[in-house]
Amino acid sequence: MKIIYILAFAMILSVMNSTMFNVALPALRTEFQLTSSQVSWVVTGYIIIYAIGSVTYGKLADRYQLKNLLTFGLLVFAAGSLLGFLSQNYAMVVAGRVLQSAGASVIPASSMVIPIRYVDARQRGRALGITSSGMALGTALGPIIGGLVTSFADWRYLFAISLLSLITIPFFRKYLNRDETQATRIDLLGGVLLALSVTLLLLAITNKSILLGLLTIVLLAAFVWHIVRKRGEAPFVDPAIFANRNYTMTLIIACLVLVFNLCVPYLIPQLLSSVNGLSSFQIGLVMFPGALVAAIFGIIGGRLADRRGNSFLLGIAFTLQLVTYGLLSLFTGSYYLVIMVLLVLGNTGLTFAQVGIANAVSRTLTGSQVGVGMGMYMMLSFICGAVGTTVLGLLLDQGYSGWSPSSVFGMQQGSVFSMIFLVFAIWIGVVFAGGFSLLRRGESQR
Repeated sequence: MKIIYILAFAMILSVMNSTMFNVALPALRTEFQLTSSQVSWVVTGYIIIYAIGSVTYGKLADRYQLKNLLTFGLLVFAAGSLLGFLSQNYAMVVAGRVLQSAGASVIPASSMVIPIRYVDARQRGRALGITSSGMALGTALGPIIGGLVTSFADWRYLFAISLLSLITIPFFRKYLNRDETQATRIDLLGGVLLALSVTLLLLAITNKSILLGLLTIVLLAAFVWHIVRKRGEAPFVDPAIFANRNYTMTLIIACLVLVFNLCVPYLIPQLLSSVNGLSSFQIGLVMFPGALVAAIFGIIGGRLADRRGNSFLLGIAFTLQLVTYGLLSLFTGSYYLVIMVLLVLGNTGLTFAQVGIANAVSRTLTGSQVGVGMGMYMMLSFICGAVGTTVLGLLLDQGYSGWSPSSVFGMQQGSVFSMIFLVFAIWIGVVFAGGFSLLRRGESQR
């Protein structure tokens, strides 16, 4: 299990790198005299490459040793960090972020593959719980560290922090020695078509472009046609993986669960800023306890999954989230300490859900399906987060001034957020009613 703790540390740095730059965007915009849409590429570009890299490294893990992939990825991550630290113009900043993402995306891909290959199935939930805790902790630390650095030093030092990832390379090379690789050809055309499809999809979502959405459909159709035509010739994604009913069913449920849950880190800062009037640093402090508790309980959740099953853990996760979103819809606009307490429940529920779903997905895959199968899961997670965030952005832009659950307590100020949390609660309830029974049935069949 030593390698899992090393992986969790790398996960903290990888995830933290994606969240701490949100706080630095105003400083970048001012220094380089950029528009909001221009400076957003510091975050958008990272997400796009991160999503593509997750499935790409997952596919490459079937052919190349994980220790070599991780060494390559972390060196690219460090190169991007160094370029960003030395940047003198905005082009260098974006190039640094793209390089960072191209390297850092090896971590989420490996976080899915390593527990399957190096941990006994009876302890896999615990391993996934540890890596999920690293993800939760990285999410929590990102805004706080970003706020501290941008407040007391130059934003370029955010890039320097990521150089810490280099210390994990010797440990990965020491402990990852049991890989069984296959000398298969890499379907470059399939990889390019998938990468372009994901890129256009995320651009269509973030820019709310119908044209880009139509182009995405065309490219995605071309990708599907290509992999079906190459069936039996090692396509980038083997269509046979979707004939695995348990995998496909679990993947669909995962998307339904994560589509709105993953955008809570976007929604809560908007709430605390616009309704409670908190600064970026104060927002980070309010969100930190929930993420810290979730990181601790992530390990406990993994052990529960091993002992009682994924369906048991997911039952707790859905219950915690249902309670959290229901109470948030009632107490939106109240004192920020109330929100901080509710986030402890909500983040713990999300971490439990991520552990349970990842463990459930992993148990549906065998052999050569593992790398690309878990990579697809990670990629779809990022896409779901982007979809949910865009939908929420549109709702917040439109506003809402009608009745809301929070108005029962005289809190009209946060009505749009109140209605959003009510929708979240209803959504979780529907997924819980339908998806939970399906997951339990699939678990009993295995």
